[in-house]
This record gives sequence, C-alpha cells and structure tokens, in this order.
Amino acid sequence: MAIETPARPNQLANEYFQVKRMGDVAVIVPSPEVEQLPENLILTAAQLVLAPLKDDPPSNLIVDLEGVRYFGSAFITFLLRCHVLVKQRGSELVLAGVNGRIRELLRTTALDTLWALYESRQEALEALGSD
Repeated sequence: MAIETPARPNQLANEYFQVKRMGDVAVIVPSPEVEQLPENLILTAAQLVLAPLKDDPPSNLIVDLEGVRYFGSAFITFLLRCHVLVKQRGSELVLAGVNGRIRELLRTTALDTLWALYESRQEALEALGSD
C-alpha cells in the first residue's frame, strides 16, 4: 500500500503556478490543474506565489489564463489578493487569455469592470507598454 505524502508548499506553488518576469512586468501563469485545487491549498500556493512579488514588486501584473478553462471562488480570492498587492504600488493587474466561460463569470461578478481583459499575453504586454 502506497502512502501519499502531502505536497511541500514550494512544490505546490511551482506545480500550479509559474511566475515570469518580463522586464518590469510580472506574468503569473496558473496551470489548468489550478481548477481542481481545494481552497485551502490554492490560498497557500497564492501566498507563496505572491511573496517574491512583495519583495520585488512589478510595475504591472498579468495573469495569463490561457490554459485555464474555469475557476471558482478560491481563485477569485487569489486574483483579488494580487490586485490589492499591485494597486498598493500604483500598478495595474490585467488578465490575458480569458475564454468565454471565464469572461461570463467575471461579468456576472462585475470583476470585468475591475480588470482589463486581453485575448493574449502579447496583447496585454503591448497595452501595458512593455513587450
């Protein structure tokens, strides 16, 4: 009988999120599996993803959702935490690669009025003046 060991926190963040710096812009790329993470784990992963951004804040933040089909309230909480972090620094958070299903969720929750939505990461980078 195999015994499952819980994922280490850093492993959890690395497995479900990538953070890339493109000049002074940070790009967070959640994996498609983020949809299946329980709320307690997504919040832990979010804290680990956001920690280095607090130490070295980007001028703007792009969350690239191209690989994500859908998400729930825990991921919305993650997005709101990111939003607060960048707003405190006078920066913007934008979403890229947003599909129709996620657009509808954001429209229903009125979060589409909080964040600019772009078809691709490149379009978001161009809009932020960084490519």
